Amino acid sequence: MEMLRSLPKALLHDHLDGGLRPATIVELADEHGYRGLPTNDVDELAAWFFQGDSGSLETYLEAFDHTVAVMQSADALERVAFECVADYAADGIVYGEIRFGPSLHMSQGLSRHDAIEAVLSGISRGMAETGVVAGVIVTALRQQGDSLSVAEAAADFVGSGVVGFDLAGPERGYPPEAHLAACTVARRAGLGLTIHAGEGDGAHSIWRALSLCAAQRIGHGVRIIDETARDSNGVITKLGPLAARVRDHRVPLEVSMTSNLHTGMWSAAAEHPVGALHRAGFAVTINTDNRLMSGI
Repeated sequence: MEMLRSLPKALLHDHLDGGLRPATIVELADEHGYRGLPTNDVDELAAWFFQGDSGSLETYLEAFDHTVAVMQSADALERVAFECVADYAADGIVYGEIRFGPSLHMSQGLSRHDAIEAVLSGISRGMAETGVVAGVIVTALRQQGDSLSVAEAAADFVGSGVVGFDLAGPERGYPPEAHLAACTVARRAGLGLTIHAGEGDGAHSIWRALSLCAAQRIGHGVRIIDETARDSNGVITKLGPLAARVRDHRVPLEVSMTSNLHTGMWSAAAEHPVGALHRAGFAVTINTDNRLMSGI
């Protein structure tokens, strides 16, 4: 494990509000008067967040209520972003893309621009101290109606540390093409476009992200396995049209295996399709998703 930790790595799919240090959560809660934590003991809190490993996406996502609650000031966002980069350095990550949704951090007076500036400030300080190279992917949520405003805010920071735009949130009932205007603004500004798809919904969600929104990468994307045929050993023997497109066009899949297990997509690592996809030639990348909740 220490050998793997020391190897230089790139990380493409990692949520800022899913990677706080437990001690930081306790300290920020005290500073900002947040009384909703299940415990103020750091070790117990770390264990509580990890128990999101319940096989339930709903339980897993409940933990974000607490992390977001303590990330409502510029100082808090700057600190969390700085510590994120420092933790990357400790894990041998030399390049990381940190995604966060600025609209989640506006309950105490920050604007989207304020939130982005604070995160960029923390990342800049972290890069200066560690040598890690990091950028920000600004995320809009499918279930909210402000994706265009989020994309416009992200576009204002092109060249200043924001490198991409993302759509996250529940897939079912919230198709990505409903946010086509936001995706168009992001692309025209020169931002990379990645969309969560093929995690909480089927492969058709991946098709929508690619065909209707021109996504360049797919967040998770593991349900592409449903568009393949496999033999008794799990080896992919045939690709459907969408799977062939994803493989042949080298569309990067931002796979987060541990997160998928914790949210109940698969019950055991041996069942996860990441290995089969890699062996079949798909552009698979390995990611953390939410380091705090997954205990990694």
